[in-house]
Amino acid sequence: MKSYLLSLCILLFAPAAHAASDAAVNTAWVVLASALVFFMQAGFALLESGMSRAKNAVNVMMKNYMDGCVGGITYWLVGFGLMFGSNLTGWFGMSHFAPQGGEPWDYTFLLFQMMFAATAATIASGAMAERTRYAGYLIGAVIISGFIYPVFGSWAWGGAYGGQGWLAKLGFIDFAGSTVVHSVGAWCALAGIMVLGPRLGRFANDGTPRVIPGHNLGLVTLGGFVLWVGWFGFNAGSTLGVTESLGLIALNTHLSAACGALGAMLALRSSSSPVLLTTTINGSLGGLVGITAGCATMGPGFAMLTGLVAGFVVVFGMRLLERLQMDDVVGAVAVHGFAGVWGTLAAGLFFNGDLFSWARISVQLIGAGMAFAWAFPMALMVYFLIAKTIGLRTSTQDEQRGLDYAEHAEVGYPEFGQTVTFDGSELTRRG
Repeated sequence: MKSYLLSLCILLFAPAAHAASDAAVNTAWVVLASALVFFMQAGFALLESGMSRAKNAVNVMMKNYMDGCVGGITYWLVGFGLMFGSNLTGWFGMSHFAPQGGEPWDYTFLLFQMMFAATAATIASGAMAERTRYAGYLIGAVIISGFIYPVFGSWAWGGAYGGQGWLAKLGFIDFAGSTVVHSVGAWCALAGIMVLGPRLGRFANDGTPRVIPGHNLGLVTLGGFVLWVGWFGFNAGSTLGVTESLGLIALNTHLSAACGALGAMLALRSSSSPVLLTTTINGSLGGLVGITAGCATMGPGFAMLTGLVAGFVVVFGMRLLERLQMDDVVGAVAVHGFAGVWGTLAAGLFFNGDLFSWARISVQLIGAGMAFAWAFPMALMVYFLIAKTIGLRTSTQDEQRGLDYAEHAEVGYPEFGQTVTFDGSELTRRG
């Protein structure tokens, strides 16, 4: 009799226990992936700071640090609802603003998506470095995190609580955000550098570009490694659960990054240019951006091809911007924008089981084009209004002194070069 009752209990409660166990495992994985994506903020801070001059190191770090703070709060208040709330029109969500309650999974999902919003906002930081007022930058980051990024995101990913985005209905493929996160952030960055103009001395009077080297290539390298590690959470975490596809996604992510670095090296050598560390690292980041859309829907060979082409795209994209006299300090527009467009197209070209489908590729083109059509003019308007009101660009004097001192009254390397811009006593008085 006892054995019969025990067997009955197992039959009745085992499925529920198994489901609860699966939910806990999925939650644990997505929370871990969220932490990895958040760690990417550190990677951006290291890379962007290293590519900037020493007199702006603190300012760059501060912008990346606060992106995660103001961006996270803004996304919780309005961005999450716009992006994933009930989306009956296909254009934006209309529920779940400032969410306070819900099912346990809702909190996990919100946390993960909040990290993506911070990534989209911080892309502009490196491009606009060394001449942007701190307050003006943060206002732009708030608007990107709370409005520009979530609205486009609702078109491709929206409808978690009802409805579906119009791009998703067309069959748009962007598994982890080559376009939704990276291209949107890059087009905002492009608008920012156009409103700002180049740094002092970046281009000669005849338009000839001048190199302004970063101050610490060790930080750049470490930042590249940190971003690479974080990207495993970025892409594999987008499964939103522990599935058998995790291995393929992580493998594709790694192979594409490796081939992105190789592609950048080949692109540099093809034009008899020095093989620069900064450009090689940007090539690997371009490979990571490129594979983000199709990491779950293509085989390893095509992932390698996607990364290899992305490396070329980054190198020649950076040169194109330079010829147009656009000053992107870290190459963010080429890495996240141009490589993001390529990756979005590659996701359509190399889709498992339906290779080179023109119908699929055309939808990918529509999605990539609409990302630019939405994000660029909106960000251009935002930065223009900031420039005309509180100001976006620092004064000539502050740019020459460095934004560490001008904006924060502290310097990243106090033992070096104080006499170049101030005698130290002025810093003490301001502190």
